[in-house]
Amino acid sequence: MTNQEKEKLDNICEECKNEDETVMQNLIINSFKICDSCKISKMIFPL
Repeated sequence: MTNQEKEKLDNICEECKNEDETVMQNLIINSFKICDSCKISKMIFPL
């Protein structure tokens, strides 16, 4: 596994840069590497 692949699989949100276990779940379900709190904020304010 290369460093780029390892970086892809970590639990760090691309928006807020915080580590959260929901990041991997959202990556699988929605194809976005974001935590639940960022996901909710993007739904409310889709900018």
